[in-house]
Amino acid sequence: MPSRATDYSVTELMIALLAREVAGCDHVVVGALSPLPAAAALLAQASAAGTRATILGSKRFNCFTDGARELFDCAAESRIDAFFLSGGQIDGSANINLVGIGDPAAPKVRFPGSFGSAYLYFLVPRIVLFREEHSRRSLVSKVDFISAPGVSPPGVYRRGGPKVLVTSLARFSFAGCFRLESVHPGHDLAEVEAATGFDFERADPLRETPAPTSAELALIRGRVREEVAEAYPQFAARMA
Repeated sequence: MPSRATDYSVTELMIALLAREVAGCDHVVVGALSPLPAAAALLAQASAAGTRATILGSKRFNCFTDGARELFDCAAESRIDAFFLSGGQIDGSANINLVGIGDPAAPKVRFPGSFGSAYLYFLVPRIVLFREEHSRRSLVSKVDFISAPGVSPPGVYRRGGPKVLVTSLARFSFAGCFRLESVHPGHDLAEVEAATGFDFERADPLRETPAPTSAELALIRGRVREEVAEAYPQFAARMA
């Protein structure tokens, strides 16, 4: 639900921010079990006639007939412009960990698994990282396991990679290292610094993240919520 300080929720803010990051992309794809970026992709699609959203796990918004295998084929053929990735851990080099915490052979905590994250990280031109929990246990100095590397050694061909990281507190750009571009309304730099486990550069001037517009909120609370309910009914119910 919206907080008292604003007329929108953190979820609505992140949906709007993630949608802005893929604005202008022709084909935006969302992986399985990803309700937040699914809503963002649908918002981007609703906001621009030239944007098409493909959501794994959806029947209505899924052009693939062969599941993940076709997703990987499309990525290799340059037919995907943007993709969203997250992880149990993300470090300052934009490495993501989808395996677990501790020794990979006997982890203390298990995550869902790397699946095709490294493959897509290299091939999709615009990767948007996101993490709802902004804390030192999720944004770490060094991941325990590299599911997908944020940067590559010289001479390694790489068409894609991370461009931004959006969290519940802030927005970072990425070009070899993270740079804090804006802090969300109601938060400040000290809070972001205390909650982040890696070092980062700071934009000068450091700005406040623009809030969702009335048009974005109207779409999120109307068309987008109705459309995302097809694949994620519980998430849609929480958006109400």
